[in-house]
Amino acid sequence: MADFTVGDDHFRLDGKPVRLLSGALHYFRVHEEQWDHRLSMLRAMGLNCVETYVPWNLHEPRPGRFRDVGALGRFLDAAQRAGLWAIVRPGPYICAEWENGGLPVWVTGRFGRRVRSRDEGYLGAVERWFSALLPQVVQRQIGRGGPVIMVQAENEYGSFGSDRVYLRRVAGMLRERGLTVPLFTSDGPEDHMLTGGSVPGVLATANFGSGAREAFEVLRRHQPKGPLMCMEFWCGWFEHWGAGPMERDPRPATEALREILECGASVNIYMAHGGTNFAGWAGANRSGPLQDQDFLPTVTSYDYDAPIDEYGRATEKFRMFREVLAPYADGPLPELPPEPVGLAEPVRVRLTGWASLDAVLGALGDEEGAPSGMPPTFEELGVDRGLVRYRVSVPGPRQPYALDVTGLRDRAVVRVDGVRAGVLTAEESVLAEPVAGPAEVELWVESLGRVNYGPRLGESKGITGGVRHERQYLHGVRARALRLDAFEEPGAVERVAFEEVGRSDGTGLFRGTFELDGVAGVGHAGLELPGWVRGFVWVNGFCLGRYWSVGAQRTLYVPGPVLRKGGNEVWVLEVEGAGAPFVELGPGAPVFGGAPGVVRG
Repeated sequence: MADFTVGDDHFRLDGKPVRLLSGALHYFRVHEEQWDHRLSMLRAMGLNCVETYVPWNLHEPRPGRFRDVGALGRFLDAAQRAGLWAIVRPGPYICAEWENGGLPVWVTGRFGRRVRSRDEGYLGAVERWFSALLPQVVQRQIGRGGPVIMVQAENEYGSFGSDRVYLRRVAGMLRERGLTVPLFTSDGPEDHMLTGGSVPGVLATANFGSGAREAFEVLRRHQPKGPLMCMEFWCGWFEHWGAGPMERDPRPATEALREILECGASVNIYMAHGGTNFAGWAGANRSGPLQDQDFLPTVTSYDYDAPIDEYGRATEKFRMFREVLAPYADGPLPELPPEPVGLAEPVRVRLTGWASLDAVLGALGDEEGAPSGMPPTFEELGVDRGLVRYRVSVPGPRQPYALDVTGLRDRAVVRVDGVRAGVLTAEESVLAEPVAGPAEVELWVESLGRVNYGPRLGESKGITGGVRHERQYLHGVRARALRLDAFEEPGAVERVAFEEVGRSDGTGLFRGTFELDGVAGVGHAGLELPGWVRGFVWVNGFCLGRYWSVGAQRTLYVPGPVLRKGGNEVWVLEVEGAGAPFVELGPGAPVFGGAPGVVRG
């Protein structure tokens, strides 16, 4: 059994100085059968440690209903097999460009602006979550023969608040549940962030992408002693729908990494391998003035321009980082594992079955609620990811007036008397054509991802205001949810009544089958949907995530273990407009296309 501690100048293992060369790899963004390969890639790059967040909302989607918390333990076991230490960041808030920053919708819906504070109701929910999760970590601490050497308390709290009572309570919960390894916080290298996010007696670390010397000077003003560590060295960045790809040139990124190491500091490369926001778990950001912020939903890919790309392949950045890291290793670096292979030949999958959105909702949706005075939000319906169909009547007779939706988050396809009438957003919330009464209005509303960072964390989704005809609110709204989780239930899609695809109105659930002759579980693929607009894709029941024709992402990653020898099935849930009657699988096409993005120096 080993003893890992925080010294006055270095981290220490059994009293001897040690430098942490860590890389971020989130177990929930990588198919479990690929963990071993990706972790061995970290070792081959010259790292001795792996870091992961833990998303609360993935594991406790409803109060007290925990889902596979053991996945974290299995990942930590895989890290130990790979010869890596492990840093765990259990939140409760994680940011991570993840839906709602990892907070469950039932938490933010119930506690609102009281989350991430000393509020006793919120802290009670955190305590119950930690009690369910932390045994996976406690039994795998380094003092018990496991790989876990450090655990984070909260996450970048100085970018949000200054409630040190809350931070001390979170740190106390971690200790009370058996954690003995060092705790730490991480914040931007700004005085106000470190003041708001640090806790006396808990190691403070800094997050940045360049300028290590200046960043560590700021950190030293707040923490004169203790090892220096960049807990998030941002070697790339993430993409938003409707924007161009983000890239960081490997040369300045390598020099920034070299500067961190020349400072004698430890480092966690964020991300070493980004992975994928499967199943619609991507978050969103807000930018601009607080009262009029642009909404920026994050794409499905979390490639991050990381040294190990989304497909598990070494990039030029990997090779350059490996060269910088090699002199700091204890010995010769291991050879790279075999590079993952893609499909041997492209496959065109013809979609032959179709079911209307109404038919899918009837088979897989929740029960429709009773008419209400105002539209219920997604939070009030308990919906995290998916669609909600709102129905409301326009009384009549009355002349045509504008119909608009206040507080729409995020996008609605509108039908009037069964005929598509347009697509609305928060910015364009008025139908192009006036509506006369009487009429029946349907609004199919989708959340494009909840904000994961900043003061608008936890904002509600759906229709958060109301539906108005002229200036008059329409009441008696009926709502029915179609959750993405419903498609994962065994045999669920078999309950859907499919018709021939030629009867399609351009929206609904499409399906097709294809055969593979290769060895199952080895290859991977990139899936494209020529001409399709917006929706979700499943392969063999595994949700790849959202697609959207606005770009920048045009290819969805299909993990090799999802594909199988022989028969395979694809489902496409299209909510705006179907394209060609097929999807295409290739050996691993470029992930991004479209408008130029930003090159980060």
